[in-house]
Amino acid sequence: MSTATQLIHSIPTDPQTGAISVPIYQTSTFVQEAPGVNKGYDYSRTNNPTRETLEKLIATLEDGATGIAFSSGLAAIDAIIKLLNAGDEIVAVDDIYGGAYRLFTAVYENFGIKVHYVDTSNTENVLIAISPKTKLIWVETPTNPTLKIADIEAIAQIAKAKNCLFCVDNTFASPILQQPLNLGADIVVHSATKYLGGHSDLIAGVVVTKDKALGAQIKFFQNACGAILAPFDSWLVIRGIETLYLRMKQHCSSALQIAQYLELHPLIEKVYYPGLSSHQNHSIAKKQSTGFGGIISFSLKQDTQDAALAIVTQTKLFKLA
Repeated sequence: MSTATQLIHSIPTDPQTGAISVPIYQTSTFVQEAPGVNKGYDYSRTNNPTRETLEKLIATLEDGATGIAFSSGLAAIDAIIKLLNAGDEIVAVDDIYGGAYRLFTAVYENFGIKVHYVDTSNTENVLIAISPKTKLIWVETPTNPTLKIADIEAIAQIAKAKNCLFCVDNTFASPILQQPLNLGADIVVHSATKYLGGHSDLIAGVVVTKDKALGAQIKFFQNACGAILAPFDSWLVIRGIETLYLRMKQHCSSALQIAQYLELHPLIEKVYYPGLSSHQNHSIAKKQSTGFGGIISFSLKQDTQDAALAIVTQTKLFKLA
């Protein structure tokens, strides 16, 4: 069975009615048969059938044990960092998503969690940065925005040897192209706002763990802290996932053609795209992914703000957003 077919058949029909579209259980409260006796749901912050369907679906796509859906990608990241304690340290990718950097430095460093930023495209940098206080290794691959590639399997071996949790932000690849849990990661996080949702009409985040016990810890934070994904938004992500395989296939095809064109353009200094043989870690990307994604970065030979503004304000086929 093809990946696309498997994906579609991972989305269940409604067992009560046979509805082929997952129902939106737009309710806060569930009636109990007796005190403490219910059908598996009592309050939608704790659990909701629509959100639960999404959580099981994303766990299946990432080949993990537990999926947990949040109100944003940052809420998902926040829940993972809550696994740590004051005095713990994180080794994180230097080319990190700006929101994650803000959360790490402006929030959690105030609670005594120190973060060391390194270029994770060189695995040796990760090993050197680890101390006895390191409890978590945080990697994006590809990174946002310069598309650095980290060797997931190699870093997973370091994490295991050093008794650290290893989390991979898989947003730019999606589970269609890359499955970090199968390469040794403990946790995967996504901004589901991006490829999983796919239509720019929702804000959402998901976490998937390889281990059930670890998933239960993060699920506890989801309920205790309350940053849950609403039923309608959960349905929107499920709707987006239905076309994820086909979208990613086209994204990869289009991006490679554009990257190859830009690489030969006289005004372009350098193109950052892991699908190009000129990319520093092209071989690693090729080894651990089935495609290279739809994001491209590049620098201009005329390295000025005015030149950059001219590019981003005069494109006809791309929205400045």
